[in-house]
Amino acid sequence: MRIAQVAPLYESCPPKLYGGTERVVSWLTEELTAQGHDVTLYAAGDSQTAARLVPCSRRALRLDPAVVDPLAYHMVMIDRVLEDADQYDVIHFHTDYLHCAAFARSGVPLLTTLHGRQDLPDLPIVYDRFRSMPLVSISDSQRAPLPWANWTATIHHGLPPDLLRQGPGDGGYLAFIGRISPEKRLDRAIHIARAVGMKLKVAAKIDRADKVYFEEVIAPLLADPGVEFVGEIGDGEKGEFLGRAAALLFPIDWPEPFGLVMIEANACGTPVLAFRCGSVPEVIDPGINGLIVETVPEAVAAMPRLLGLDRSAIRAHFETRFTASRMARDYAALYARLARRPAPAPVVPLFPAAGDRLAAGQP
Repeated sequence: MRIAQVAPLYESCPPKLYGGTERVVSWLTEELTAQGHDVTLYAAGDSQTAARLVPCSRRALRLDPAVVDPLAYHMVMIDRVLEDADQYDVIHFHTDYLHCAAFARSGVPLLTTLHGRQDLPDLPIVYDRFRSMPLVSISDSQRAPLPWANWTATIHHGLPPDLLRQGPGDGGYLAFIGRISPEKRLDRAIHIARAVGMKLKVAAKIDRADKVYFEEVIAPLLADPGVEFVGEIGDGEKGEFLGRAAALLFPIDWPEPFGLVMIEANACGTPVLAFRCGSVPEVIDPGINGLIVETVPEAVAAMPRLLGLDRSAIRAHFETRFTASRMARDYAALYARLARRPAPAPVVPLFPAAGDRLAAGQP
């Protein structure tokens, strides 16, 4: 099939450091290409791919100090994709809803994978207006705020099996990877590690929006001698960091749509101790690849059982459920279905009908 992948431009594909969506887009693009599809990737200009690359910015926007308005680059990219649309059997967007207005009446076979949280207050009006646009969720739990939206499939993420190898878990430390933000709850991880008497290594980025939270809440906790702040790391460093960790702590406090680091840890044979939020119950099979808890005391009590899980069995579980080849096959089957569909129906009027329905709390 002739497939276009349209990535956000904030990071390259794959990202140099932190970046979940662009990392998944990269893995999917490379695996679809390896499976024989003709793939074109619309992405930041410093992306690396075996597919045909259409550069839509000079480099990853987050790393370009000359960029003031990232939306400008995305608008130009979407217009470029629309201009090229007749070259493809299907177009796969990873840009939230930015492309909806341009493509709603195009008749082009397309789908949109939503990578973020869907419980934000302004989203219902968008997905009600563009009900003809097929959506893919990355977990069933992600759909909960918008159960009436045009969901066509849930496809869990997967990563290349040779990207991360099973590690020995001999480092004697617990690991935390992610953003330092209130919903990621690094504070919980520090309290758990302290309570069980284990060192905690923290590989994390600090976004500008979270700087005050970091300075006021997290920085004092990092003074604990049992905590080592590593900073932001990329794929090349994750293998050793996760592979030598005794376990990964994933103490989130928000409806995480997927939680990519959980399967990255499992690829290294590393068990995951996760709090019951969002997609966690869809990724963690308790007693197999990790454990699920609801409180810090419960997490502390669960640690001996967690550390006793078999690392080879965890790696085998990853290879069964969360590889890029499985993810690509799932998407290819969906592409084939969408490519045979008739053109989408006209979008519904926004006001007054849709507005009245939303005001009344109806989909």
